Amino acid sequence: MNPKRKKLLFTVIFIVAGVGIATGLALMAFQENLLYFYSPTQIKDGEAPGNRNFRIGGLVVNGSVVRNPENLQVSFTLTDTMNNVDVSYDGILPDLFREGQGIVANGAINSDGVFIANEVLAKHDENYMPAEVADALERAGVEHNYKNNQALP
Repeated sequence: MNPKRKKLLFTVIFIVAGVGIATGLALMAFQENLLYFYSPTQIKDGEAPGNRNFRIGGLVVNGSVVRNPENLQVSFTLTDTMNNVDVSYDGILPDLFREGQGIVANGAINSDGVFIANEVLAKHDENYMPAEVADALERAGVEHNYKNNQALP
């Protein structure tokens, strides 16, 4: 093999290896930043990851919101009507957040089984429920009144 061909071969191998490594790193970064959605039932069944962030959604249980008067700490319970998960959030809740409404929160489960939210998202109008929450309620066999965004008995 002449030196010119050898140099070209090494250049091509180097480029292919570089593109492969860059693609692998990009895919790893993408996978780490995905936020999967889990319902309270899936969390209670142990399907949610314990070592990374994910999304949880459900209805805020009436009477479960507890605000700390000294700071922005808020605790509440989310339900898909089959199971409940306690949520703790330190921050300002959206204006549309209230008991009985559907919400989605981003965060992780701590060792005590409490979901520590770093972001809480509430519905944006009276006819909207996050798709993930509506699907979780449907899987739980709950009819839903979308006009008032309330689970029906």
